[in-house]
Amino acid sequence: MSQPVAVFTDTDDLDPAPGVRLLEEAGFEVRVADTRDPDVIAEVAADAVALIVGYARIDAALLDRLPALRILATMSAGHDMVDTAEARHRGLWVANLPDAATEDVAVHALASALSLVRRLPQADAVVRSGGWNADFARQPHLPRRSSELTLGLVGLGRIARSFAALAAPVFGRVAAYDPHADTAHWPSGIARYDDLGALAAASDVLSLHVPLTPATRGLVDGALLGRLRPGGFLVNVARGELIDPAALLTALDTGRLAGAALDVFPVEPPPADDPLRTHPRIQLSPHSAFLSDTSRRAYVCGPAENVLAWHRTGRPLTPVVDPTDAVFAPAAIAVAPVADPTAPAPEGAAA
Repeated sequence: MSQPVAVFTDTDDLDPAPGVRLLEEAGFEVRVADTRDPDVIAEVAADAVALIVGYARIDAALLDRLPALRILATMSAGHDMVDTAEARHRGLWVANLPDAATEDVAVHALASALSLVRRLPQADAVVRSGGWNADFARQPHLPRRSSELTLGLVGLGRIARSFAALAAPVFGRVAAYDPHADTAHWPSGIARYDDLGALAAASDVLSLHVPLTPATRGLVDGALLGRLRPGGFLVNVARGELIDPAALLTALDTGRLAGAALDVFPVEPPPADDPLRTHPRIQLSPHSAFLSDTSRRAYVCGPAENVLAWHRTGRPLTPVVDPTDAVFAPAAIAVAPVADPTAPAPEGAAA
């Protein structure tokens, strides 16, 4: 009997070796395509039953060329790179990693928010250019006292809840909007908003923690940014496509926003001439919020463990598409329309 084949698509800065070993020890033949190119993936994985996916786009056209495939396991909590509807239609499992780097991303979000609030990149630039305290104090935006600020969370999943727990002792108030969260188990100490625009109007720092879906693509547009408190900040450690880049640049240029911290971008890596790369009020990191010495291993071993669980029991550990269940589907956050930014802010907060 031939060995089952598992293929890693693109691993970028991750070392797949620990995951490869797990699979090989269980009797799999493992190949590393090390590419997002669909033609190469189709060739390398033509007989694969399992595909372990980084950022490579797995759509219907590619699935047509992978007749033996039975499971896709993503190396991330996000699974927007996989056409899940098409996978379900074909009877394929899709599994993700919901908790591989929760702590790392939450800490990165907090560090980003505090760096913006305390204006650390600008302070660093002043000293490097030969200036000192008086030069820094003459800048248009001074550091803010975090205990006087409200942190607003868009989405309240694992990462956002972890971020909220870390941020609660630092910020004066933490609030959130998530229409899909279980209100009966809403965390104490987090104010609940039933309207996204109202949350923005109440926030000094707005942090994004929702998946990329048709409903959330372009979620942060000019109308929403117009609702933020003047001089506010935006943090994005989720997906770059959640933000309208032109609207973000306008908000920064007009001073409506004092700064933004972006770990993710609509195109990765962003082109050299992308204004997001050069804007002085944007703090950048290279989609590295998830990265730590611990998570680096989890991101390759976790998908391998999903594949092994499926191989042994018929079900992966953390499925987001279960082809055996007609009603099983990943939740998609529904977004209420954002009100006119010139209108008075409604109260919006639930007790």
